[in-house]
Amino acid sequence: MKLRLKRIQYSKLNPKQKEIYNFQRLSAILAEFGYMTYRLGDDWQGADFIAQHVDGKTFIKVQLKGRLHLSEKYCGKDLCTAFPNDNYNEWYLFPHDKLLKKFHNKARTKGTKLWKGRSFPKLTKDAKELLKPYLIPNLI
Repeated sequence: MKLRLKRIQYSKLNPKQKEIYNFQRLSAILAEFGYMTYRLGDDWQGADFIAQHVDGKTFIKVQLKGRLHLSEKYCGKDLCTAFPNDNYNEWYLFPHDKLLKKFHNKARTKGTKLWKGRSFPKLTKDAKELLKPYLIPNLI
């Protein structure tokens, strides 16, 4: 059997396929840092997957997004959020509640309707600055 590999176009994938694709890409990156990932069939406590470090002690509950997304519905669940940026050349992984608090402090929007949830199609300069400590070095 002759195997032919042809790259896919992410933009042509349906939403579920994009979620699976993103999970696979991020899993490969996290493996470089000693994490094994376990995809969950249904969001468990807000998490799409669990990342377990090879130390056997460190576990991360991760909500996977296609772009920066902050929402009060994820608060208090000890979740990290991950998303790709810049054509998958950058990946961010951050503690959701901590970053949401930083956004509230910067924009003074805590408790307003605006912050029930917000998605950022493109990262602003301020968002990039707040996210800088959470950029994952992309080794793949």
